[in-house]
Amino acid sequence: MDSSAPLAYRLRPTTLDEFAGQEDIVGEGTPLRRAIEQDILSSVIFGGPPGTGKTTLAKIVATATKAQFCQLNAVTSGVKDIKEVCAQAASLKISLKQRTVLFIDEIHRFNKSQQDALLPSVESGNIILIGATTENPYFSVNSALISRSQVYLLKPHTVESLEKILVRALKSKDGFDGKIQMHPDAILKVAEMSNGDARIALNLLEMAVLMIGTKITRDDAEKLLKQRSMRYDKKSEDHYDTISAFIKTLRGSDASAAMLWMYKMLQSGEDPNFLFRRMAIFASEDIGNADPHALPLVTSAWDAFLKVGLPEGEYFLSQACTYLANAKKNDAVKVAMAAAKSAIESSSSLEVPMHLRNAPVKAMREQHGYAKDYKYPHNFTDAKVDEDYFPIGYTGNRQFYPPKATLTKEK
Repeated sequence: MDSSAPLAYRLRPTTLDEFAGQEDIVGEGTPLRRAIEQDILSSVIFGGPPGTGKTTLAKIVATATKAQFCQLNAVTSGVKDIKEVCAQAASLKISLKQRTVLFIDEIHRFNKSQQDALLPSVESGNIILIGATTENPYFSVNSALISRSQVYLLKPHTVESLEKILVRALKSKDGFDGKIQMHPDAILKVAEMSNGDARIALNLLEMAVLMIGTKITRDDAEKLLKQRSMRYDKKSEDHYDTISAFIKTLRGSDASAAMLWMYKMLQSGEDPNFLFRRMAIFASEDIGNADPHALPLVTSAWDAFLKVGLPEGEYFLSQACTYLANAKKNDAVKVAMAAAKSAIESSSSLEVPMHLRNAPVKAMREQHGYAKDYKYPHNFTDAKVDEDYFPIGYTGNRQFYPPKATLTKEK
């Protein structure tokens, strides 16, 4: 192993026993582990954030399998490269009865036609595909490839698994070979600052050794590692997962957790206008007339933000966030919307009754009955009148907007 190579490269596990984390996917007795150990792996797609072990698992398969192992990178490869590998795989299967495992890193970067070029070989079994992607494979990989593969979604490393990786780096001959003294609290600090990414953890460890020396205390680590690495991309799956967590937390009336999710997005560069848009929607969708002040408060805070900007604009974001979380919740507006749409779809005709029609011309009223017998509510006590306001012959649901919403189950 080249000693000048980055620590994360030198410490990459070569066996499943060395692999840390993802126990639910490659732990003892799991189907994937058995398939790798018995060399009976079928096509798989590994999805997950950077530094969770996707490429490492592919490399472990490479050392464990008796099949021909090939690797392509979707950034630098095209249809021609795919066809060449597929042709070689078909030839090996016919002449030597040997399987071919093809690992494609960043498979989401292949366009539809490039992914389609893999289908015949995957379907025929000439190629066992291992795809790795930092995107959600269900959105970024063709459904035809998904249906022919097992999909595994790797999770960010826990702090505990990152600590194990760091300790291994300190002790391993390919790492620091026991020559570095690092306080357990300093190891914990590095693990906490790595945001679930093993590559970042090892890079931070390597930086700490270079900057501090052979003895690293908690205080040393605190001074060096001042800013957490945030795993957040405004176009990635984590963006959608985080805004989902934010909205569901507001709905659950937990102001503190809502603030945490909001600041994760804000400090990662999210557009504050996006957050205000989602809060404005929430104010009507989940609060509505249970607290009619919610929507104007959000729009006023938004307007103030546009006038003031950051960083003081954070006050307006935080005020809107905490108000929405603590406000009474009622989804009657959403229920009414859905009921009205459903009624329209199920009704054959929605003819306006004569007493509700417009009568701008006197003849329309007198000769044709437009607006005839209309009861003007303000002529009655409390402006309430017993009247039928639904279309002619309407027999559907007449209670779209109940005083208290019937809460709908989350789909």
